[in-house]
Amino acid sequence: QVRLVESGGGLVQPGGSLRLSCAASGSIFSINAMGWYRQTPGKERELVAAITSSGSTNYADSVKGRFTISRDFAKNTVWLQMSSLKPEDTAVYYCNARLRPGLGPVYDYWGQGTPVTVSS
Repeated sequence: QVRLVESGGGLVQPGGSLRLSCAASGSIFSINAMGWYRQTPGKERELVAAITSSGSTNYADSVKGRFTISRDFAKNTVWLQMSSLKPEDTAVYYCNARLRPGLGPVYDYWGQGTPVTVSS
């Protein structure tokens, strides 16, 4: 059983910053990548940022230069530092982990989501 627990969401004014954290626990053999997605009502979940075990990163164009993803896979943890936040960043943010729970295939796991609201 693998569990992802997110924290750090909340209400912030435009131009402000927030830091999201996600810790994976349970039966984890290895982690290929972890990332953050976001979703607003009526829209599909979209990738915000992801990072692989080798440290390669991928960002949505809308957050490049404002958000930074980092990881410590020895601690099964990933962070998303969000700066210069805009109202359009308002969404529920979900942590994703692509990992092997054992010696078998890779699976995707999701956190429960943490809401981020950017408003004055």
